[in-house]
Amino acid sequence: MRIAFRMKIHPGSAEEYAHRHNPIWKELEDTLLDHGVSTYSIHLDPATGDLFAYAEIADPERWKAVADTAICRKWWDHMAPLMEVNPDNSPKATELKEVFHLKR
Repeated sequence: MRIAFRMKIHPGSAEEYAHRHNPIWKELEDTLLDHGVSTYSIHLDPATGDLFAYAEIADPERWKAVADTAICRKWWDHMAPLMEVNPDNSPKATELKEVFHLKR
């Protein structure tokens, strides 16, 4: 299943945001893979600070369960100073609806 969502970083945070993702923490990577995430990418619009995230997941419930892991919550706390977040430090995210997909 393909999913996409939009998030936003604070002005001046682009370089640090990219730095913190390269490389991503190994424990977080393993958690994502263990929860059925096969592909995950994030793209930045430097003019607006908008982030576009795309993931391929095995199951929506397994994807949602990532948020309940200690490593995910630690990551949220680590990233919160750089982006718009909810009171629990989870990123403010807007799910996007797929309207087109080209497949061979």
